[in-house]
Amino acid sequence: MSRKEKREKTSAELAPALGARETLRWTWRQLTSMRTALFLLMLLAITAVPGSIVPQRGVDARRVETYLLDHPDLGPWLDRLGFFSVYTSPWFSAVYLLLMISLVGCIIPRCLVYARALKARPPRAPRNFSRLPASAVFEVDAEPEAVLEAGRKALGRSRTDVDTDLLEVRSEKGYLRELGNLIFHVSIVVVLVSVAIGALYSYRGAAVVVQGDSFANTLTQYDEFSSGALFDTDKLPYFSLDLKKMQAQFLETGAQRGSPKLFRATVDYQTSQDGASKPYRIEVNHPLIVDGTGVFLVGQGYAPVLKVTDAQGKVVFDDAVPFLPSDPSYTSSGVLKVPDAQPDQLGFQGFFLPTALVQGDKVPSTSIFPAAQFPLLGLFAYRGDLGLDEGIPQSVYVLDKKNLKQFTKNGKALRISLQPGQRAKLPDGSTIEFRDLLLFARFQVADTPLVKVPLVGTSLGVLGLLLSLFIQPRRTWIRARREGSRTVVEVAALDRAPRDDLPDDLDHLVERIRHQLGEPKETT
Repeated sequence: MSRKEKREKTSAELAPALGARETLRWTWRQLTSMRTALFLLMLLAITAVPGSIVPQRGVDARRVETYLLDHPDLGPWLDRLGFFSVYTSPWFSAVYLLLMISLVGCIIPRCLVYARALKARPPRAPRNFSRLPASAVFEVDAEPEAVLEAGRKALGRSRTDVDTDLLEVRSEKGYLRELGNLIFHVSIVVVLVSVAIGALYSYRGAAVVVQGDSFANTLTQYDEFSSGALFDTDKLPYFSLDLKKMQAQFLETGAQRGSPKLFRATVDYQTSQDGASKPYRIEVNHPLIVDGTGVFLVGQGYAPVLKVTDAQGKVVFDDAVPFLPSDPSYTSSGVLKVPDAQPDQLGFQGFFLPTALVQGDKVPSTSIFPAAQFPLLGLFAYRGDLGLDEGIPQSVYVLDKKNLKQFTKNGKALRISLQPGQRAKLPDGSTIEFRDLLLFARFQVADTPLVKVPLVGTSLGVLGLLLSLFIQPRRTWIRARREGSRTVVEVAALDRAPRDDLPDDLDHLVERIRHQLGEPKETT
């Protein structure tokens, strides 16, 4: 047998293969190590990045649909991988749960160790002080007992233990450093748990309310709605509001021309069906709070009031139609469905320009200012079957053209351009009139339990981090022995977190001891 084979055989005998129990124990230790917890925390931050880059269904489902239409190749793959619902995806949840287990498994043993350290006495002095990073020796006339008492006083608030048998003082300080570490890691757990609970029991919805209309906090009133897995939609708190006035102002001059100046929704709200109405002004960062539920003003836009008369002369639609803005200048798109028209159902799809840019004979397609200074409505008209009778839910902002035929003129698609007060006649005899222009408000209604707990946890985490960074744990020993008519005093210190100021601090300690003993200051 060769020497190499002997070495391999000896190694195999000394390190037998791990059994199932030992393997599980090793895996648990690796998972609950601080290094693994930090790695998982960094991984959680990385996996959360797509949630701020790609639109999320729980925040704005309409933007997700727009993204899928604009990226027909990439979009479906991102959807399969869960990038449009990052925070509820299996891979994000797996990292989240592993981090929770790692932190809890790391914190509990450290808390037990810390509790034992608080009860333990400072360790005995090492035999050879000269091997420590900082040490000093000096002689005084005082007795060893007096030296020990002076050393105890010089150490101040440090945790000290005087051993009169061995004639030494043991001191240790900086226990708050480990406490800061524990507070920091506990705060992370608090934040993670509170966010998880909030996500499970929270709900969020969006609704477009035209000026003069009302909104009630019921599921059917929402344009978009999402809730946590444990939230009961039957327990939505009751409140209703009437949008009395929507104000939108923009800067008209200067470099910031077109930037928002004021968004304000004046509403009357009720918290019970028989309760009195109360006025309130909802502004950006100034929501209406009802029983913990916040009503936020997150957007606004324009809603042309349209009147449609069918070919038989019957008014089949007369209401405001919200057009959703798609750029900062409020170039907006919208859809109008008229299922009651005869003999065919009618559908309209087009855009609205608050301030249309007119260039010669070109058809305007862009708004140059968000305020309604030169409003223009452009529409394409369709007739046929809107598909509303099939029982399949449809978005009010999408026109299903599968069973529709577009109106044409001279072999080209009929394009309708209207300004307020104008009316257009379609080839089948029906008409559409642009009667008025109203504003709409886009409200986001949200309720997240324990919403303040993450803030408290984060604040405590910052406090714990400061304690762990600025408090330095240190052990100090003072030993005295009588030699002839003099007492030899030995002083040493050891920082458990290395610092450059240790020698200077030790010199100051020596000076304080000599001062306590009434000894003259040592000169160099």
